[in-house]
Amino acid sequence: MADARDLIVSWLAAHRGEAEAFLAELVRTPSDNPPGDCEPHAAKAATLLEAMGLDVERHRVPDDEVRAHGMMSCMNLIVRSKFGNGNGPTIALNAHGDVVPPGEHWSVDPYGADVRDGTMYGRGVAVSKSDFATYGFALRALQHAAAQGAKMHGAVELHFTYDEEAGGALGPAWLIANGLTRPDFAISAGFAHAVTTAHNGCLHLQVEVIGRSGHAAEPERGIDALEAANGLLSDLYSLRRTYADVRSTIPGITHPTLVVGLIDGGINTNVVPDKVRFRLDRRIIPEESVEVVEATLREAIDDYARQWPGTHVRVTRVLLARPLAPDPGQAPLIDALSRASQQLFERDLPQNGVPIYTDARHYAAAGVPTVLYGAGPRRFADANGHRADERLALSDLHRATDVVALALADLLAR
Repeated sequence: MADARDLIVSWLAAHRGEAEAFLAELVRTPSDNPPGDCEPHAAKAATLLEAMGLDVERHRVPDDEVRAHGMMSCMNLIVRSKFGNGNGPTIALNAHGDVVPPGEHWSVDPYGADVRDGTMYGRGVAVSKSDFATYGFALRALQHAAAQGAKMHGAVELHFTYDEEAGGALGPAWLIANGLTRPDFAISAGFAHAVTTAHNGCLHLQVEVIGRSGHAAEPERGIDALEAANGLLSDLYSLRRTYADVRSTIPGITHPTLVVGLIDGGINTNVVPDKVRFRLDRRIIPEESVEVVEATLREAIDDYARQWPGTHVRVTRVLLARPLAPDPGQAPLIDALSRASQQLFERDLPQNGVPIYTDARHYAAAGVPTVLYGAGPRRFADANGHRADERLALSDLHRATDVVALALADLLAR
């Protein structure tokens, strides 16, 4: 293993500039979701990977499925690399190339990949185009070590997918459901300072409050849907305050949350609103049952609605993402990543949870032990993820690549 370690570390040290240039090209190619026209970015990524000597499978999701999930185009990429006799574990590395739109208040071009004081800026640079580079260059380092005689057995697959921001059903879940992969372990995009073993789940509900329109000069002839919605919202915000008492035992995860993120309705300024729609986001800690959470929240909304006679309230599920919970099957991944960090930097990797939800849950749901580890800072907020001036310290990119490569070599050498 010492020979493999030296070969891997020296190869990666010699290709740091190439990894940074690869990442910059990905950042400069927009892949905002919405609107979700992500096939051009996948084509760009595939071309870059092939230029590095990797064989890339292109798996285009059918248009009807893409449209059903509110996107315009989606193509997933798989790179497969076998080592030795192949009689070892298959380890999947997954990162997503779709990103949230940049929004306002950037101090740099969100697609410029500008580098300042060792930090690269751009939409998706940390979440999670960075791990296209992390995982791609870790695999190339393994291939170099194997070509020089390092003994490893098994396979590594790169899964670069394009609908995480829309829920992940067309990414890892689609690859697994269509029989395109069945790994023994999976590592998903994460952060370079800890191994993430758990994350929150998420429930999105759309609530429609339906009343009856009327002239603003005679509002008593209508049934004001906005007034009823306002009452519902006040009750939901009161319910939200109780969630602080429901505590998670997992470091990095605190308690459930609820946010109303979208609202629209009404006809005109001089008309009593006949319909108001809003969407809420309920984060689910790993200790909660998603079925109980949804049923309880629906019951609460029904109870609140009964206070507004004459209105009708319709609740529709938009998204349900199950939490990722700690699992004993994660132990080989945790051990390998921690050993690599200790060997390289004399630093232990703590284990934690994160309050976001990720595509890692799709592997776990298929029975594949999964953790999150990749390029990034200590916390999601430190990267300005989903905010203006998203950034990544290039030292974290290289740290994560070194650790992933050595961890893979460890797992394939057992």
